[in-house]
Formats: sequence, structure tokens, C-alpha cells
Amino acid sequence: MRNLTSATVTEVHHWNDTLFSFKTKREPSFRFESGQFVMIGLEVDGRPLLRAYSIASANYADELEFFSIKVPDGALTSRLQHIKPGCSVMHSVRPAGTLVPGHLLPGKRLYLLATGTGLAPFMSVVRDPLIYEQYEKIILVHGTRWVSELTYQDELLEQLPNNPYFGEEVSQKLIYYPTVTREDYLFSSDPERSAPRLHKGRITTLLDSGDLTDSIGQPALNPETDRFMLCGNDAMLTDLSDMLVSKGFSKATSRMQGHFVVEQAFLEK
Repeated sequence: MRNLTSATVTEVHHWNDTLFSFKTKREPSFRFESGQFVMIGLEVDGRPLLRAYSIASANYADELEFFSIKVPDGALTSRLQHIKPGCSVMHSVRPAGTLVPGHLLPGKRLYLLATGTGLAPFMSVVRDPLIYEQYEKIILVHGTRWVSELTYQDELLEQLPNNPYFGEEVSQKLIYYPTVTREDYLFSSDPERSAPRLHKGRITTLLDSGDLTDSIGQPALNPETDRFMLCGNDAMLTDLSDMLVSKGFSKATSRMQGHFVVEQAFLEK
């Protein structure tokens, strides 16, 4: 297990019955890019049981943060959801993944499209002040089934815009767009400027129809100006990738920059 290291859990937060996040101590030598992931696990029957987890914390933070679902019969999450501060977990010593802004061609607007725990890598991205220097607007779209699954709202709406170092840029550039599919939800990112708006529906449908861009006052999608990072369930990734390709956007690879980038290595079970 020389490619693994042990880390002490410092904080655990249960968002609801199906989602939780946790933080671990970070070794000073550990470096990663916003959007990358590591293998996280526990020792079970004398062997490491590992799954891929995107890092949700900022790349400069003193702790590493991870966002997870709870699966009652999941091989790892059935155990991991019971960790407490002081417990130890394992993670790989080297981060990996292609879901990083550097794989994108330069553009004006960056769309971060996530479903469920696919939000995790984008929390790392929006916590990075450098991303606000690269784009005129950053649109974070989080799609879930239920309102209770719309996590990290306090940080997105209050803490980041009031960050003493780059909060002004966040306020000017970050657009947060939550959408649910199984219940109605009224939301306004700026209640003083606009009335509450209803965000309901699948990300693919909202984006393809133009409803999403219209509701946030942005131009129609254009390969010349718009860039995308996608993280979520397999169906969402396939549908969005196909839609973007049909509109003239190219998928980035590890060898060539493109208009959108995909990472599928996030926790499913």
C-alpha cells in the first residue's frame, strides 16, 4: 500500500439521510489541481477498499474535503458514512483526473454542470480565485432530485461572495443555478434585483431549450465563447456530451484542449 497514505478525519457533516461530507488532515507535501480526484477508502478484512472521490476543497486549503452519498448496502459507503472526527481513512498519494480547467480552450464563460455529488470538483473550482481571472462569468448548475440535496448553498450564496480576498469577483462573476426534477423550488440568487424564479427540470433540457441561458441573462451557447465542465451520473454525461457535440463543441482529451471536459470517476456506490 505504498501508493496510499492514512489521513485523520477532522470533521463530518451529514446534509440529509443520503448525503454527507467529511474533511481530513492534509499533508503539506500533497498538491492537486482543482477538479482532480483521489482514491478514498478504508481497510476491510485486511485489504484496502477504495473508490474515486473528487476533492471538494480549495487547492490551498489546510484540509481535504470530500462529498459522498450514503448507500445502505454499498461496499464502502455503508462503512464510510459512520466515520467520526479522529477516525482514519486512506487516500492515494497522487491525485488524478482530467476534469481540470487547464484542459479547456480559452473562453469567456465557464459552465460547471453537475448532478448529485458531481458538485464536489466544482466546489474546488469555485473556491479557487484564479478561475475568476480566466472567465467573465462562471455558471454553476447543480441538478438534483429533491431540494434537500442542494448542498453547499450557504457557502455559494454567502461565504464565497463575502470572502475577504476575492469575494468581490465572486459576486460579479459567479452565477449559481440550482434545479430539481421531482419537486417545485423557488429560488432567487439576488432577491433585491429580481423576483424568485422557478428552477425545475433536467440540466440537458434546460440548456438545450435555451431556458437556462435566458433565465440568467446570458447569450445563446457559442463554441467561440462558452466552455463546459461536466460531472454527474452516466446518463447525464452522455446526454450533455451528445448535445454539446451536436452544437459544434469539441470534447477535450488529455492530449488536446477542447470546449468541454468530462470526469466520470466520482462515487456511485
